[in-house]
Amino acid sequence: MNKYKMALLGLGFSAITLGGCSDKFLDVADKGNLSESTFWTNRQQAIWGITATYGALQGNTGDKWAFYEQLFVGLTYKSDEVDNNKNEPYGKELAAFVNGADDYATAGVWSTFYAGIGRANQVIDNVPGITAMSEAERKELVAEAKFLRAYNYFMLVNGFENVPLVTKYEKDITKLKRKAAPPAEVWALIEADLKEAEATLPDNYVDAGMQGRATRNAAKAMLGKVYLYQEKWPEAEAKLGEVYGKYSLLTNFVDNFNGKAENGPESIFEIQFSGDRSVADERHPLNFELTPYPLGGWDEISVSPWLESEMRKDLKTNGTYSDRIYNSIFFDDPNSKMLDLGSPQTLTSYADVKADLREKAYFTKYTYPTDKGGSYTGVNITIIRYADVLLMLAEAKNENGKTGEAVDLINEVRRRSHAKELVAADFNKTTLRTHIRHHERPVELSMEWGIRWFDLVRWGRGNTAKESIKATLQLHNKPFANNFDDKKHIRYAIPSAERAANPLVDQNFGY
Repeated sequence: MNKYKMALLGLGFSAITLGGCSDKFLDVADKGNLSESTFWTNRQQAIWGITATYGALQGNTGDKWAFYEQLFVGLTYKSDEVDNNKNEPYGKELAAFVNGADDYATAGVWSTFYAGIGRANQVIDNVPGITAMSEAERKELVAEAKFLRAYNYFMLVNGFENVPLVTKYEKDITKLKRKAAPPAEVWALIEADLKEAEATLPDNYVDAGMQGRATRNAAKAMLGKVYLYQEKWPEAEAKLGEVYGKYSLLTNFVDNFNGKAENGPESIFEIQFSGDRSVADERHPLNFELTPYPLGGWDEISVSPWLESEMRKDLKTNGTYSDRIYNSIFFDDPNSKMLDLGSPQTLTSYADVKADLREKAYFTKYTYPTDKGGSYTGVNITIIRYADVLLMLAEAKNENGKTGEAVDLINEVRRRSHAKELVAADFNKTTLRTHIRHHERPVELSMEWGIRWFDLVRWGRGNTAKESIKATLQLHNKPFANNFDDKKHIRYAIPSAERAANPLVDQNFGY
């Protein structure tokens, strides 16, 4: 998605510029005359509305710093795959499991996903009444909004569990004062929205400038993930199976993270960053946040010792490390290299900086210089990619008693990185479940957009081979794991600012 110049005034949006879905600029000739009475009257304004809804994926403010300091921190720091820099303030209390309801990161998670819901609701409410466009396009835009609303509620119900359900854009703020809905009602809305999106969205977009917009198969993949999270194993297998073969794994694992295959054959849905700065800053700072001090970065997080140990088990048939290991982390190995952040950038061997590193291993995903002209990065952030679908389908098949078929799917993922293939006879349902949970998924999907933390949450909340998150964190030597309370920390705190504005919503247990 490239730029749309947008000014949605008096409609619950700020006058903002966010990622859009076209190669062309759409300029508002007289921004000062836009008002509630003149907006939502033509096709162009409908496009701006859905663009703003996609734009909320970058954060409710669209600010690159908040993208890391709130969203990334909030979705990542509690998991066992990372260790945060204890000398830096970001997420410090969250990672130590001593945060309260004023936590900056989780407040950003709440406000971002509700911003997306508010914008989606405006599209859903207003686009059907725009007669200056075809009925088919109106339905398609509403379906995109419902896909995005479902995604935002998926993130909220997993993160906070108890959240107010808002399905209409309310002009009267007092109508937003409401209790949290039963989680089952939120899940039901998510399913209904995704089913409508699946039925309406196109398989692909004809216009080459429309990459990144939600498609029918994106809705299928998301719906399959929703079934998986609810342990509806037969439904998850069936729906994810409908996505099987519709995408393909990239030949080079690293191309998922260096900007060379954005919206490519492995991508199902991504957060779009153009790298442009002509109107607003379409970049994020993950390359600086993730890079260690000796290579010019800010050294905010590192690979947890547990994850590094697990990755070192991922070997080729000749005993060397798989491609996904070399292309995921920077670690103590003669063949491990990472780009520094100099100008021009230099590919640096681990041995050259080993003595100066704060921690033993660092992530290399999203640290590549793909920003189309500047210091920070414009590389897209993947929400769902095909490898994740294959592993979720394998998990569902295994739970449905099809362990051999599950192993075959895992091997599809492993072959891409030349990892030694699994032998079905070596596994039963229980041992393959453990392998999927604590090797295959964290190794393939390390540090990707909240996946690991929400995996731990669903296995801690579910009924199928339920796992205590605290026990997992302790087993994996997560710092401050002893502070973790399964009944409390499995959920984020409802932000105190939200409760001040909406006293009808109860605080989550323990906060």
